[in-house]
Amino acid sequence: MNRITNLFETKKDGILSVYFTAGYPELNDTVTILKELEAKGINMVEVGIPFSDPMADGPVIQEAATQALRNGMSLHRLFDQLKDIRKEVQIPVILMGYLNPIMQFGFKAFCKKCAEVGVDGMIIPDLPFADYMADYKAIADRYDLKMVMLITPETSEERVRLIDEHTSSFIYMVSSAATTGAQQSFDEQKQAYFHRINSMGLRNPRLVGFGISNKATFEAATANSSGAIIGSKFIQLLKSEATAAGAIDKLLEGLKE
Repeated sequence: MNRITNLFETKKDGILSVYFTAGYPELNDTVTILKELEAKGINMVEVGIPFSDPMADGPVIQEAATQALRNGMSLHRLFDQLKDIRKEVQIPVILMGYLNPIMQFGFKAFCKKCAEVGVDGMIIPDLPFADYMADYKAIADRYDLKMVMLITPETSEERVRLIDEHTSSFIYMVSSAATTGAQQSFDEQKQAYFHRINSMGLRNPRLVGFGISNKATFEAATANSSGAIIGSKFIQLLKSEATAAGAIDKLLEGLKE
């Protein structure tokens, strides 16, 4: 069974997924960070593929991507780093990246390498859903790779239900139409959006991302979903703390205070 599917079947709420950029802070930190995240009890990990024009990302993740590219990170190098990851890490791993570097690699080749190294799914924010259905879904399904689609407060109910019908992992609920970045709280409008989607009776679970940084935002996100995704806050901590383990400890402390 796909590890993402297994996670959501065995844990119904309070799921914590953490995003970090491959090759940041240092080129060869990817595997170390993955191992530390699992050791600290994180449920799932999204590994970002650095790209020169990350349009959905705020300044923190943009800076991390720029540094990772300067460090020499590439998709080829990332797969090389992950080639033995399943000997040590068992939690679900998702690759998150933009379409351009994946298409340069070749979508079928990308899926094949994901399957070979034990990646469980992918998030491609700039891949239109119609294009996914027409040109990519069959290939991803062949390699048992879960495609995770994003929705925002502006996504129509019709589109949400279409995504729910044609995907089979979880739906990534973007907290706002803005870029990524830590927030101190979610206003009533955002919480109404979380509640509205939760009340639709979708078959897929949802995780909330963009802006989760502390206890208040984590609790607001998880009240109407299966869990939350944290990215920018963790990237900031990777920069400020001496070790990956220290950054994760600080992150988890912040979710409790």
